[in-house]
Amino acid sequence: MKTMKLIYPLAMALAVTLAGAGCKHQPTKMTNLPASPAAPVGEIQPTPTFPGGNPLPPPEPTPNFTAISQPIVPGGLTTSTNWDPANMVEDRLALAIDTVHFAFDSAVVKDAEQAHVKAVADALTSDPNVKLMIEGNCDERGTEEYNRSLGERRALALREALAKLNIDPQRVRTISYGKDKPADPGHTEEAFSKNRRGDFVLYHPKPGA
Repeated sequence: MKTMKLIYPLAMALAVTLAGAGCKHQPTKMTNLPASPAAPVGEIQPTPTFPGGNPLPPPEPTPNFTAISQPIVPGGLTTSTNWDPANMVEDRLALAIDTVHFAFDSAVVKDAEQAHVKAVADALTSDPNVKLMIEGNCDERGTEEYNRSLGERRALALREALAKLNIDPQRVRTISYGKDKPADPGHTEEAFSKNRRGDFVLYHPKPGA
């Protein structure tokens, strides 16, 4: 009985060993898993989004104060520098009555203003020693850059109108103040119409010059 108890475990162990030796080795099947993304260096801030999912802010609306129908040109002095206002005597009153006014967003000299242009031409013709500064001005509507450009176009239009009346352009300088020098500080249509203008400033030679 004791012999049987010893033989039985040995026989079972031998059977298991023989069974394992007779089985064909099956290679282990590897499963390719997607590679994990590399950890970012530092902290990445998410791109801000705006309504509609656009990553950029929506464009600013175009102001509806004017229709830009003419090209923008730089403001400031644009004509000949063969005479210097600092070396002459300024006379703002002589031609103040002949200020020319313009329509909204326009640099066209109106027919109704031609009499003023003619009066200025006559003043320059009567005294060949005087010079002229034309100051272009605008009302307060619009950007500073646009109004300086518009004021310059108005001054140049008046200079051209004088040239057609045989005034030498070398005697005339222009400058634009844009909306910086309103004739009327009000915010009404009446004030705006006064501020859309071209002022004529006469310059006389200094005594003894």
